[in-house]
Amino acid sequence: MNFGPYTYLLLNVMTLLGPLALSFDRKVAFFRSWKALFPAIILTGAVFLIWDILFTEWDVWHFNPDYVLGVYLLGLPLEEWLFFFTVPYASVFIYACLQAYFPSWELKEAYLRAISWVLLVSMFWVGILFAERMYTSVTAFLLTLWFIVLILKGKAKYLGHFFQAWLVVLIPLFIINGALTSLPVVIYNDAENLGIRLGTIPLEDLFYNMLLLLMNVSLFELFRQRGQIKPSLTS
Repeated sequence: MNFGPYTYLLLNVMTLLGPLALSFDRKVAFFRSWKALFPAIILTGAVFLIWDILFTEWDVWHFNPDYVLGVYLLGLPLEEWLFFFTVPYASVFIYACLQAYFPSWELKEAYLRAISWVLLVSMFWVGILFAERMYTSVTAFLLTLWFIVLILKGKAKYLGHFFQAWLVVLIPLFIINGALTSLPVVIYNDAENLGIRLGTIPLEDLFYNMLLLLMNVSLFELFRQRGQIKPSLTS
């Protein structure tokens, strides 16, 4: 997919278009959860944008000017700012669909805690072993930290649908991220990652995406609980 300077913008539009149109589906009624969703996206986006700005400045990655409009804010193209709205919106939409259509697809909390602990310990050691590779270590340590917070606060109940959503999200991830990394729109400095690619996608992107979805879902559930907004089960 190569539309010159409109490429990254069109990838954002493609990411958002389907989930936004289906947000008014009667069973999911995702629009009713916007009050919980948008604060979650804003708070998570603030963290990831700071991370993004620093990594761009430190040459962990950079953006190909041939595929962006040329509008920059704090060193990031406008499309990258949009990315942290369109991708979380689409990802949390998938999570909400799984909750609405498959409410019984849950694992026992003990299993969820076990999976969380395995990921936590694995990511911690990855961060230690590859501390000199900035993308690898920062992603691993931040994911470790977020799982620690969830485990300590006993917030593992919704992780069953989260893990299922993450697996489903990998499908559009390989399409959109595949386009971003194959043209490439985003150019990675392989000295700062493991150098392992799934097609053209750095392995770290899978766990970066997991952290992005996990933070959004965690905050989404927090705000939804405070607003007493329950998953829609309307038939």
